[in-house]
Amino acid sequence: MKLGFRSKIYLGFFSLLLIQGLVIFLWVSQVMKDSMLEEIKNRGVSIGVSLSARMVEPMLAMDFLRMKVLVDETVQLDNGIFYTFVLDEKGNPLIHTFKHGFPVELKTANTVQDGQKGSMQLLDTGDQLIFDYAVPVIINDNRLGTLRLGLFQTQAEKMVNKIMFTTIVTIIFAILMAGIVGTLLLKPVTKRIKKLHDSSEQALRGDLDVRTAPMLKKNCWDIMQCSQKECPAYENQCHRCWYMAGTLCTSCVEGEYAKRIDSCQQCQVYKQCSGDEIQSLAESFDAMTLSLKGNLSDLKTAESILNEQKALLQTILDAIPDFISLQDNEGCYVSVNRAFCEMLNKNKEEIIGKANGDLFSKTLAEMFNKEDKSILETRIPLVKENRVPGLKGLKWLHVVKIPVLETKNYVKGLVCSGRDITKLKAVQEQLTQSQKMESVGRLAAGVAHEINTPLGIILGYAQLLLEDVEKDGQMYEDVATIAKQTKLCSKIVADLLNFSRSSQKNITKFNINEAIKEVLSMVEHTFSLNHVIVKHEYDKNPLLMQGDKEKLKQVFINLLNNAFDAIKENGSIFINSGFGKTQSEIKISISDTGCGISKDNIKKIFEPFYTTKGPDQGTGLGLSVTFGIIKEHNGTINVYSPPLSGKKEGNGTQFIVVLPTGLNMKKGELNG
Repeated sequence: MKLGFRSKIYLGFFSLLLIQGLVIFLWVSQVMKDSMLEEIKNRGVSIGVSLSARMVEPMLAMDFLRMKVLVDETVQLDNGIFYTFVLDEKGNPLIHTFKHGFPVELKTANTVQDGQKGSMQLLDTGDQLIFDYAVPVIINDNRLGTLRLGLFQTQAEKMVNKIMFTTIVTIIFAILMAGIVGTLLLKPVTKRIKKLHDSSEQALRGDLDVRTAPMLKKNCWDIMQCSQKECPAYENQCHRCWYMAGTLCTSCVEGEYAKRIDSCQQCQVYKQCSGDEIQSLAESFDAMTLSLKGNLSDLKTAESILNEQKALLQTILDAIPDFISLQDNEGCYVSVNRAFCEMLNKNKEEIIGKANGDLFSKTLAEMFNKEDKSILETRIPLVKENRVPGLKGLKWLHVVKIPVLETKNYVKGLVCSGRDITKLKAVQEQLTQSQKMESVGRLAAGVAHEINTPLGIILGYAQLLLEDVEKDGQMYEDVATIAKQTKLCSKIVADLLNFSRSSQKNITKFNINEAIKEVLSMVEHTFSLNHVIVKHEYDKNPLLMQGDKEKLKQVFINLLNNAFDAIKENGSIFINSGFGKTQSEIKISISDTGCGISKDNIKKIFEPFYTTKGPDQGTGLGLSVTFGIIKEHNGTINVYSPPLSGKKEGNGTQFIVVLPTGLNMKKGELNG
């Protein structure tokens, strides 16, 4: 675990004191040791010089007794003196203080040359160290001999150790006193720093009302005798006035802290209330939290407004039926609306952050990426129509892609909007089909009127010839063939006239169920011969409508005949009638169990002269006439193969006719 700030301060402080005390101790010990050694040396030299001067007279008189007395008195005078002896000028001992005989090795252990005042040597006797001093005995520049004096080093060391012990005790006491004083001084500092640290952690947790600086003892309104209660600093005992913006003091400079602090330093409030660096730091921290609280409040308000605007914008985008998407310049989707999600059958979470390759097939993704790259590079919008696969088949989409410019030279992404125009395309196709059929109808009407008369003449003469020729001859068969083919041509002309809607209109009010029953009474017997059963289910209520009953019966005859031709034999036809989505329309469903219609042919079955039947089996005008009659009654007809619903066996086909009741229509009023 790492040390805290207070522990580091204490550790550093005491370490500094300890190092300082150690340095002082080493320095003092060395100085004291050198001083003591110098003192011992001087003391030995002083004793030696004094004793050598007193030895001059006894040595001249060769008074050995007196010399003995002098050396003994000197040894007895100081416990630190180990020995004393005198050598004559030839180096032979004259007198000494050794009890067990004179050690000969001492004679040459320390010598002093002529002209020297003395010499000192540190001698090792094996048991202890001795400071040996050699002082010449001189009278009138004549050397009589040498005085030798030995002092114990142990005594000197005891004195040094005593002084060193005193020094150590003094230094330790000084360190302890300095530590106590330093602790008393550091404690409030570290306490304030710890409070500042705790306050910063509280601020990080979101508590911006934390207060770090001590309460103010003097206030600006007291010092300046101010009574402006509207001033933000008035009676604010938690923040200094120089940290606050918008104060009303006449001596304050407008603006934020950085602009006004220079002028505030000259104010008497600042001079009386400003504290040390730590107090200023705490006050600055409180001012910072106050400013952050205000800024965060503004940011939260702005964020709330932005979220509301974002939600409103998303609601508007989701309400738009067109699909809309926003991509960044890397091709990733940033935002989409509900229509876009429904088009891909995915939710927003599955789309946001993904690219084209994650959402579309490989072929479409490559095409879209190429388009997007071109738009981002050239900044030219793209308008096009796409044919893409959907859940219910192919869809037509009208797409617009526009680059999003963040700056003049930087493209941030692109917006893609589009709409499903599949129904519009279908309407366009139906309009084209209607126009085509209208043109064919005009042509058919003209042709029918032109050839109807010649066909009548041909048929009349053929019938006259049949009466005049023998029935068993070849000529009779040939004329009969002419009459048969003329009747076929007459039927085609009749169909063309029906297709061109040139026949008489007879608008009446009738029950559609009765019309269906009348048609079934004509065809059921013929169908039963090929084992084709007609099953029907009528609404229990009368399905009354206003229209041309005979033309609608022709519609049902055509649809039933087509179903019968598709089945050929051994099958079923199902008829269902009832109201549509509302009571103002009638829905009739005719389905069969026949061979069905291919997807390619199902688009063409209402075109004139288009048929899938063999030669001499159909003119290709039945469904075209049916389509025209239903349009004439403002209805719709749709074909499904296989059938959508109801009773069905095998593949089969289903025709659904929806007709308005037209009960509010006046008699004789019908779409022409």
